[in-house]
Amino acid sequence: MAKLRKKSPSRSRYENGHPTVSARMPIDKRDRLVAVLARLNMTLAQLLIKFADEQEIITRPLAEARKQGFVEAKKIYAVYYPCKKCGQQMEINTPGEKLAAARYMVENGWSHKECPKDI
Repeated sequence: MAKLRKKSPSRSRYENGHPTVSARMPIDKRDRLVAVLARLNMTLAQLLIKFADEQEIITRPLAEARKQGFVEAKKIYAVYYPCKKCGQQMEINTPGEKLAAARYMVENGWSHKECPKDI
């Protein structure tokens, strides 16, 4: 039985910094993948790295844009009221707070600007 050779330190560092990625797939899909790689003149590793980089470029701005849009919408549409005890601003966001605000508006005759006053 053959002895396993001990890996050199440089080989161990390389393998630790470059782990293996593998997947099982149907043979027809594998053949198509190999054909695409040949047409692109790329290795599977190059294709996966390129895909990961492109996905990061696509998804990061989307997440940032969503967050920015939420912050801007909150500035425009959020409703705040002062705390009775400390005076600090509180946002109306729980169902109970929304119900209380709706009741207040009904009780105090709030309506659309466009609605006739004599209804």
